[in-house]
Amino acid sequence: MTSLAKGNDLTFSVHGLAVSRGIAIGRAVLVASSRADVAHYFVDADKTDLEITRVRTARNAVVEEITRLQQDLPKDAPHEISALLDVHLMLLQDDQLIGGVKKWITDRRYNAEWALTTQFEAIARQFDDMEDEYLRERKADLEQVVERILRRMKGMASPMQAMQPVAQAGASRKQSQQGLLLDDTVDVPLVLIAHDISPADMLQFKQSLFAGFATDVGGKTSHTAIVARSMDIPAVVGARSASQLIEQDDWVIIDGDAGILIVDPSPIILAEYGFKQRQGELERERLSRLKNTAAITLDNQRIELMANIELPGDTLGAVKAGAVGVGLFRSEFLFMGRAGKLPNEEEQYTAYRQAIEGMQGLPVTIRTVDIGSDKPLDRASDRMEKAQDTHLNPALGLRAIRWSLADPPMFLTQLRAILRAAARGQVNLLVPMLAHLSEIKQTLLLLDRARVQLDNQGIAYGPVRLGAMIEIPAAALTLKMFLKYFDFLSIGTNDLIQYTLAIDRADESVAHLYDPCHPAVLRLIADTIAECNAQGKGVSVCGEMAGDVAMTKLLLGLGLRSFSMHPSQILAVKQQILRADTAKLKPWAELVLGSEDPAAML
Repeated sequence: MTSLAKGNDLTFSVHGLAVSRGIAIGRAVLVASSRADVAHYFVDADKTDLEITRVRTARNAVVEEITRLQQDLPKDAPHEISALLDVHLMLLQDDQLIGGVKKWITDRRYNAEWALTTQFEAIARQFDDMEDEYLRERKADLEQVVERILRRMKGMASPMQAMQPVAQAGASRKQSQQGLLLDDTVDVPLVLIAHDISPADMLQFKQSLFAGFATDVGGKTSHTAIVARSMDIPAVVGARSASQLIEQDDWVIIDGDAGILIVDPSPIILAEYGFKQRQGELERERLSRLKNTAAITLDNQRIELMANIELPGDTLGAVKAGAVGVGLFRSEFLFMGRAGKLPNEEEQYTAYRQAIEGMQGLPVTIRTVDIGSDKPLDRASDRMEKAQDTHLNPALGLRAIRWSLADPPMFLTQLRAILRAAARGQVNLLVPMLAHLSEIKQTLLLLDRARVQLDNQGIAYGPVRLGAMIEIPAAALTLKMFLKYFDFLSIGTNDLIQYTLAIDRADESVAHLYDPCHPAVLRLIADTIAECNAQGKGVSVCGEMAGDVAMTKLLLGLGLRSFSMHPSQILAVKQQILRADTAKLKPWAELVLGSEDPAAML
């Protein structure tokens, strides 16, 4: 839900969903929403001249193309066509366009495409403010020009595409871009405001200068929200009007605790949130003292706190946070942002080996690729691309193990890489989204085939413990079958809640119905933990619930002894564990489990 609350003439707030705790204060950076797929990243200082040259080269090529078209126009062509081409040439040669782009690149070190779309927003805002309707309409021409340059930089321009503005002459299209020219440098704190951010873009931003971000769309467990928590930066999603209400370079406070964006705050509000920000930093410092403290409850129950990671380099944060292993390595991030070119066996083996070495002898659980739903590839196999383009609900389509089994060569490549990496340390192999016995048997068959292939090549490999994700209600209701074939189970609460309650976790319009405390969800989780404990099989929770301190004591009371979460959440959860007595929590957890309103008892 989003609302707009106006304070004085300048300050206002936008409400969304709190998904990553903390306070961020900085200047707004709006990511343009363009029909072209635009990458956003920072460039090194010594690369800025190259980026400027890229824009100028593309601009000059478009100028030449339009000039040639104008020269080749038939004599009986309508005058309006030639006049429109004149307008486009004028916009292309306007120093404000390229000069502004140069400023974004040199001052903020944006890549060329990002700088171009940002400058478009800035000029478009000026068009919006014009009283003359004809001049306001020229914003559409500007957008066409910018997109032509973008296509040229991507190698997509063609004579037919160059005629698109002619075909659209006089057409009026609704625009919503905003922007103002800035004079600040890269040292200014920045917060990202966007309609949405894809997982691939989030990887680009992972090591960026952004102190926080907000998006128009998304739910508490959308992938955008998950990665925000993994980056340990304040974030608000589902703020539906944020990218339209906030302008480039506005001062913005992102309150990741309350789910509020405060735009152009007064000095008093700024001081208040600055204090909250410092208090949060002090709390993190206090928690850091628990790093080397064992996670043992008051009644002497040792709890295993593992880390969720996305890339091999994330192991550094896991070790720093005191994780006793990796409970979930999301291998799909090795497959994303590659324009459909899948990683080969050597590349995957190297990544898995680096993760194993990074954990310094501690166990690493590698989940096979979980592509689909809110984590699509740029372009995958023809089958996957078609599925992503045509299925109304990709969360119920060809994703995770279904995609892997539909592409045996790809799956065998990953399995061989994981088996080889297992020769370098303790490896657990985790399979996502299983529901059918046939899927289990196909997976085991391909795993055996991968071993045979390595044997035939004389390549060494190691043993793996085999686990299954419990994230579909059908799997949670057939646990005895699963435990016949697997050494351990890992409860993926994000998808389990989504599928149990029929809630699209990325859709902010139904986000309020996404309830980890729903009695049906808690019953499935409790039964899974109980059955694994009864059979002496390992069980963990690796979904967002594992890192939610409000759920820690309930999970302990239900018998969970292994949690896996982002490293940034480990110390806060450990603090809850150190204060807990599982003997006392068990009867309380049973009462919660039997309640009609479990959330009210937490």
